[in-house]
Amino acid sequence: MKSTIQDKTKIVNSVFSDVFENYDLMNDIMSLGIHRIWKEKLINWMSPLSNKKLIDVASGTGDVVKLFLTKTNGLNEITCVEPNIKMLEKGKQKLKKYNSITWINSMAERIPVKSNSFDYYTISYGIRNVSDINSTLKEAYRVLKPGGRFMCLEFSKVNNEMINFLYKQYSKAIPIIGKFIVGSEKPYEYLIESIDKFYNQEELVKLMKINGFSNIEFRNLTNGISAIHSGWKI
Repeated sequence: MKSTIQDKTKIVNSVFSDVFENYDLMNDIMSLGIHRIWKEKLINWMSPLSNKKLIDVASGTGDVVKLFLTKTNGLNEITCVEPNIKMLEKGKQKLKKYNSITWINSMAERIPVKSNSFDYYTISYGIRNVSDINSTLKEAYRVLKPGGRFMCLEFSKVNNEMINFLYKQYSKAIPIIGKFIVGSEKPYEYLIESIDKFYNQEELVKLMKINGFSNIEFRNLTNGISAIHSGWKI
């Protein structure tokens, strides 16, 4: 089990080291730009208050953080946690004008921050890449304050047969596009496989409940191609 976790950690780190330079471009191509709308829906559902603390895990190049800061007029303290150092540096550069962000190079399963510290926890297209989802959810629960909110945006399972067929056909083209953009199919073969193997909406609800969260809801986006899950630490 331990070796399996270590293997996945190495694979994921290698994948994001390969794609970090063109990460935003490939996200736009893979989702036809819709990922930006999905991230806005995450922040809109959250309706964040000013002067609250956010931890954004697997923060990538900082799309969710930028939307959060725009929504709150930049008045919030933010911690970005990113396991891949190249992605972290990319995010730092992209958000360099904001001085309220602390950057931490860390895995989601063990974050070097105090318990009961944050009002909001977000993870956007990162939870399927963690090595241990239960440890990740336990850690999310730990770092949130009582009354804090966990929100996860992730690819999920399509609930329309025709759309699912078209989506599967389009997915087959992603590694080919990836080879053209970043010079290799392998990172995108992994990403498509990770989407296919990830939990469905109800399974993720159960995992959140097992790991302490309450009042759990989810909203499907584009017939379930992605889904937002929300849960509270009570």
